[in-house]
Amino acid sequence: MSIRRFDASKPGFAEEFGKFLSLRRAQGTEDVHAKTAVIVRDVRERGGEAVATYTQRFDGVTLDAQTLKAAGIDLMEAAERCSTDVREALDFAADRIERYHAQQRPQDHSFTDAAGLELGWRWTSVDAVGLYVPGGRASYPSSVLMNAIPARAAGVQRIAMVSPVPGGEMNPAVAYAALRAGVSEFYPIGGAQAVAALAYGAGSLKPVDKIVGPGNAYVAAAKRIVFGDVGIDTIAGPSEITVVADNQNDPNWIAADLLSQAEHDPLAQSILITDDVEWATKVEAAIASQIAQLATGKTIEIAWRDYGAIVIAQLSNAAAIVNQIAPEHVELAVADPDAIAKDVRHSGAIFLGRFAPEAL
Repeated sequence: MSIRRFDASKPGFAEEFGKFLSLRRAQGTEDVHAKTAVIVRDVRERGGEAVATYTQRFDGVTLDAQTLKAAGIDLMEAAERCSTDVREALDFAADRIERYHAQQRPQDHSFTDAAGLELGWRWTSVDAVGLYVPGGRASYPSSVLMNAIPARAAGVQRIAMVSPVPGGEMNPAVAYAALRAGVSEFYPIGGAQAVAALAYGAGSLKPVDKIVGPGNAYVAAAKRIVFGDVGIDTIAGPSEITVVADNQNDPNWIAADLLSQAEHDPLAQSILITDDVEWATKVEAAIASQIAQLATGKTIEIAWRDYGAIVIAQLSNAAAIVNQIAPEHVELAVADPDAIAKDVRHSGAIFLGRFAPEAL
């Protein structure tokens, strides 16, 4: 498999690279939006009956239209099937997430201005949050922890989780993560119909104040439609990772880091920036080798073919290229990651050093 390469030293690189980056953005969304709008309107008008209809159609699960529950799908029972090692890993992650977000809680403050008026601000949580957890190509217990735990830390009293359960098989790790994170309610529904149910209510599911969590194009479109009637976190697109690395890294490690996002979605984007052409070839070979061994290899192959790239550039120019990409995740696997990080202005999470893979 040939991976697209760019040389940042060549004239016209910025324009050529910009055209490449625009490929994903050119993906048509009109059809998705139109189909999603129909589903959202139907759920708003028919409530639980509509949710049950779509859940049967898309997931093969029969719901009670009033309770939005399904026979044989139980959070407690599924959590009991979670293996000990996975439980321990999720407990470890949950503890770290709790400590991190405990530090983020803002403080109330008041002061008296020059006119003698007392002014200030007070922080309060919303009453109810809806948490969307993907359940299509793969299950993500990490999404449960990273969305439910901050809500709990903020003081949210009601956390309603929705997640599709195709074929009626609940993922044990997702179930355990939900209980560990303090989820109040669970409904085995997904897609645009789940977002609409959270926003407007359906059956026994009462509306929430805010909807958070990632999902596919239909989930993103639904969040866009209901925004204003309910709060949302963001419109999440396909996953992205950019890795800036020198030749002192193990090519197999960097390949694995790049594939960690490419396996999520055929529209995911993974880009390597390095200053060593020969080492880049070793990474490319490692990518091909790992794809052949992974169950998600087909998805990765499509993502790499359409949206993956290797950029050969001086590391001193890496931050400028990262800013042009504006990726969701950035790994700086170099000797002095802080020197690059200080100039990165357009990115999501930044992971510093050779031993800070995004997956961990």
